[in-house]
Amino acid sequence: MRDLTDRDREMYKRQIQMPDFGEEAQLKLKNSSALVSRVGGLGGPVALYLAMAGIGRILIAHSGKLTWSNLNRQILMRHDYVGRPRVDCATELFERLHPECDVVAVAEDATDETAREWVSQVDIVCDCPPSFEERYALNKACVELRKPMVEAAMYGMEGNLTTIVPGETPCLSCLVPEKPVWWETYGFPVLGAVSAALGCLAAVEAIKILTGFGENLKGQMLAYDADAMEFLKFPVQRRPDCPVCGDL
Repeated sequence: MRDLTDRDREMYKRQIQMPDFGEEAQLKLKNSSALVSRVGGLGGPVALYLAMAGIGRILIAHSGKLTWSNLNRQILMRHDYVGRPRVDCATELFERLHPECDVVAVAEDATDETAREWVSQVDIVCDCPPSFEERYALNKACVELRKPMVEAAMYGMEGNLTTIVPGETPCLSCLVPEKPVWWETYGFPVLGAVSAALGCLAAVEAIKILTGFGENLKGQMLAYDADAMEFLKFPVQRRPDCPVCGDL
């Protein structure tokens, strides 16, 4: 258990002064850990704002090398890293912005095997990959290991956000029983500001779950349409016949 230092109190005093947050929530955050998979247009802001809020440890997972087509939205990336591993660029940024946050970078994407290993090491998962194969793998690991997962997804000008708590809420397989079909592997449209806005909301949700601060989205789905600037929140239900969480 790590205590708050005087520098912590100075760095985070603006959030510590929020009603019902205080030093207690800040201390919980400092002693918490999260997996963010991946750290692109959606997961990048999640990881960034978790770090800047004072979380103690982040495990980031993202394979592959940076491409020019990533740069309209991936705020952890830089032009001079095109052609180089994305996790290396992200790690360098965290070392400069917030060296006190312990960032563990893995240049892989989630599979059934890797997801379980990674999820076992953290307190919460932020599910941000573009492929549903990865999302289902992380969902299954979270259900098996009873770890909460902040589920964030976007398409074009739309976004959805909920928190999955195994045994209490629907899991991802309850909500999306079959994998959506894209025209191509990464064929969906992305406006960077839309994915970043959802990433910020997901970071807020993860902080709430980790600290017990405020009201969270357990059992609720938040949907937003950035085109019309409309937000909607509605309840979601578990499926008793869900092959992943139905027996819990």
